[in-house]
Formats: sequence, structure tokens, C-alpha cells
Amino acid sequence: MSLRIVRLANFVAPASGGLRTALRELGTGYRRAGHEPVLVVPGERATDRDTEQGRVITLPGPLLPGTGGYRVLTDKRRVAALLRSLAPDRLEVCDRTTLRWTGVWARRARVPAVMVSHETADGVLRTWGIPEGMARRTADALNTRTAHMYARVVCTTEFAEREFVRIGARNVVRAPLGVDLKGRHPALRDPGVRARYARGDEALLVLCSRLSVEKRPGTALDALEELLGRGRRAVLVVAGDGPLRGRLEQRARERRLPVTFLGHVADREVLSALQASADVCLAPGPAETFGLAALEAMACGTPVVASASSALPEVVGSAGATAADSGEAFADAVRLLLGRPEGARREAARARAECFGWDASVAAFLAAHDAQDPVRRRLQEGVG
Repeated sequence: MSLRIVRLANFVAPASGGLRTALRELGTGYRRAGHEPVLVVPGERATDRDTEQGRVITLPGPLLPGTGGYRVLTDKRRVAALLRSLAPDRLEVCDRTTLRWTGVWARRARVPAVMVSHETADGVLRTWGIPEGMARRTADALNTRTAHMYARVVCTTEFAEREFVRIGARNVVRAPLGVDLKGRHPALRDPGVRARYARGDEALLVLCSRLSVEKRPGTALDALEELLGRGRRAVLVVAGDGPLRGRLEQRARERRLPVTFLGHVADREVLSALQASADVCLAPGPAETFGLAALEAMACGTPVVASASSALPEVVGSAGATAADSGEAFADAVRLLLGRPEGARREAARARAECFGWDASVAAFLAAHDAQDPVRRRLQEGVG
């Protein structure tokens, strides 16, 4: 049976980002499986268009100061009216803060609804400087209300699931995200791209991240400075933008660090070539519950050093390295990876990424909606 799955999301980066990628890939998968996905997001103006991922509706939403472009859906009446007109069979919400009220709306409308946990509440609170004990108590209260409001809570990793297990929630399901294994591939490695940023005796480090406080991009600069101080030749290329960019650029200038800031890289092929041509990619965000950028780098054959405080150790496995949230620890992990034979470390990264395809992710999300995936079912039954 075909279902209309209406998805709501806030805090979607204007042009790129892990959430935007996940929304696009899942919507495309829902549509391919015979369902009718509708995505509602905030934007500068109202739009309504049909895309490969289904219908995408943009409602005007104000900019959040200091976030580098994030907008939010603040007009509850308008959103509720739109939901009534769309008459969803299922509701999927990707914002655990400002859109939590939609759980009550869904109950009253008798629409099965799921909340997708794309970040840990206590992790985000800690990155904003809230003490650990207070962050945990606040997160527990928030998560208890969320679990009660929605039919299911979807977590992409065991790491993300822990904070709901902690409060005894029984409606949590696991659904991993995926990676484009065709668009991201080791064959994209380009000696010309590498030579553009690094000499032959220099290690090319790459950070693909939003430059905001919760992503901790400064750790990448700390790691570079530590490596240089130890006599290891290295350079850093930063692909991404955000409110911390100016401060990071100033810091790199003052400390004479060899850092190239590319800003937002719109061309996915260009970004993929950069990821494939790097020696190591850095993922310092301590509150990541999956880490799509890191997984994309691994699909390109490039190992990742990730924050041990995040979900990425679960995703990276033995194909990469994890580190405490300091420049010294990240530098140690970079040296560890670079000490492995290049061919072996690149093969291991790609092999690990191949465990995360979007087909499996789509099937898991549809299962959370109690929605069938006719294509996958026919494959499982061996029907052509």
C-alpha cells in the first residue's frame, strides 16, 4: 500500500550538510519504493516543487542568529494547517526541539508519527557549555517527553539510542544512515587535486564540516599545530562554512598554520575528489550520532580520525582511529593511521563504508513507519 509520508525538518543547512543529504536519500528511496514522500522545510520564501526525492515544500522561516544560515519553522498555525491539508498517512519529524509539538498534533489526528534522533540531546547541550550533570538531567526530561509524544523514536546508531535506553523508553528502533557508494569511490583520488594543496612530503588532512560550535572544528587546527610542532609536515584543507569561520581563519593566520579554507563546496564531485585525495579526514564533532561526512570520506578510501565522544567509533570501526577531544590526541591518531601502509588503510576504509548502503537504510526507516518496501520484498523473495 502506498503511503503519504510527510517529513518535517528544521536546522537544514542552506546548501549542504549531513541532514540535507539524509533527507534527500531517504526521500528518493521512499519514492522508489512506491510511497509518496513530502518534505517540509523552512526557507527564505514559500515554494512547492516536485523533485527526485518527492514533493518539497518550503515555508518562510526566520534566520537563527549566529548559526550561519539555519532557519526554523516558527509559525505553528501555518504548519498545522499545511499538515491538515496534506493529510499524511505517516509523519516523520527531524527536530527534537522546536517541532516537538507535532507529536501532539499527530496523536490528535491519529497519524502514526516518528521522531528521528539526529543528535544526542545531552551531547549538544554539553557542546554549548552546559555542565554534564545538568545536561544529562535536561536531556532525560526532554527525551522522556519525546518518547511519550511519538509512536516511535528512530536512532541511527547504538550510541544515539543509549540516552533513550537510559530513561527506559521502549519505542526506540535502530535505522542506520548510508552512503552513496557509487558517487563516493577510491577511483576519484586525483594526484592533481592533492598537489594543489600539499607537497609530496606533506600529509594532506581534510575537514568537511559545518564550522559551528557543536562540530568543534578548532580541534582540527589544534591537531595540525601539534603535528607541525612534532616535526611532521602536514597541511589542512577545510571544506565548509559557518559562524566560526572568521575566528578560525584569524587563528590560522596568527599562528601561521598551513590551512586552506574553501568555504562551502557546492559541487559534490569536487568535494568527493578532495576527500579521495586526502591522506586522513578529521571528524572532531563530539555530539555526532552518525557522521555522514566521515562515512563519505571512507567510501572514497580515506581513513578517518573521529572523536571518541561521538557515535563515529561505532561507524568507523577498525578502519579508522578515534581520539579524545584534544589536538594532542587527534595528532596521535593521525600519526597512527599514517603509519599503516597506504594501500591497506585505504582498502580498509572502503570496505567499512560498504557496510552502509542507502538501500538498507531506506528499508529500516520504512520498517519504522510500518511501511512496506515492495522492491526489497521482491528481492528477498527472489522474484524478478
